[in-house]
Amino acid sequence: MSCVHVASSEAAGEPDYSPVSWREYFDRMEDVSAGPDANGDVYRIYTAGDDGPLLVLLHGGGHSALSWAVFTTAIGSRVSCRVLAMDLRGHGDTLVHHREDFSTHTMSSDVANVIRACYGETPPPIVLIGHGVGGAIAVHTASNMVLPTATGLVVIDVVEGSATEALHSIQNFLKERPKSFKSMDHAIEWSVNSGQITNLESAKVSMVGQIKRSEVVEEAALDDPVGPVTDVVVEGNGESDDRSGDKDDEVRLSEGQSVYVWRVDLSKSEKYWDGWFRGTSNLFLACNLPKLMLLAGIDRLDRDLTIGQMQGRFMMQVLPPSGHAVHENKPEKVAEAVASFLLRHKLAEARRETSSSNSFTQ
Repeated sequence: MSCVHVASSEAAGEPDYSPVSWREYFDRMEDVSAGPDANGDVYRIYTAGDDGPLLVLLHGGGHSALSWAVFTTAIGSRVSCRVLAMDLRGHGDTLVHHREDFSTHTMSSDVANVIRACYGETPPPIVLIGHGVGGAIAVHTASNMVLPTATGLVVIDVVEGSATEALHSIQNFLKERPKSFKSMDHAIEWSVNSGQITNLESAKVSMVGQIKRSEVVEEAALDDPVGPVTDVVVEGNGESDDRSGDKDDEVRLSEGQSVYVWRVDLSKSEKYWDGWFRGTSNLFLACNLPKLMLLAGIDRLDRDLTIGQMQGRFMMQVLPPSGHAVHENKPEKVAEAVASFLLRHKLAEARRETSSSNSFTQ
């Protein structure tokens, strides 16, 4: 079962929006040097488990590896597996030379390079699991066959048809959301209340990877906490490895010395948006691996996938009502579906008695 964090404010009936450390969910955090660059690009990874297949978890745009935290605990209680969740380039605490190169070729190469750096040329059996953009990267990584030990593919709420139709609205979404927050707690509260991540437990650990503390150059920055801050802040250099929230930081925030801003300026990645999703349905269908698709709603299925699903070319399950961040809002349900998929295809062994009779649509 996933961890439950209850503070005195919650006991009193008020939600506790304080951040939670990655340590509650993962066993280890590591910065891995990977890639052909002599200077070395460094990727932040979080791992858990010591045996079974390796589940490589790829987050969506703007998120980080921490979006998989609650899911990691949930899947680990169901099947024997290892988990490696990585911050993709330009996201979280990964530091690369070309941080705004979000092409599918570069990002799928990143995945292969990190796996090679961690496990050499003979990694354990790998199941690629990706959400949103991470799902598209998982499909491209599997299709490029850069991971010879890949044994399965799971994509969460990424469908070419609906994704390309929604691209025009992304810029509007980015413009309408707050540009900054007075504290990590405020960001978590916004995330839950806005519906970005409706599961409070997930938001408390996931938002830590989405925003960062910046030093305020002008006090006016806090007068308009949802206004543009790019002109009045510079990145802070004193962020600790454990980004779970520090009470001293909160004191400084209350004195008006810091503000939190988004780690990723997604608007700068617009030229890659179409390339992320164009052709992914056919690539997914052509991938010669056991495949599972989890969707937030049946309306997201496009024509190619509808035909493929009717032909039984992949397993599918719809998990409404869950919103786009399915694995964060319904981590237990997603873990249940993934565990059933792994057991059905004999890709993993049950940690305990796990039902494999979930109602998949085939």
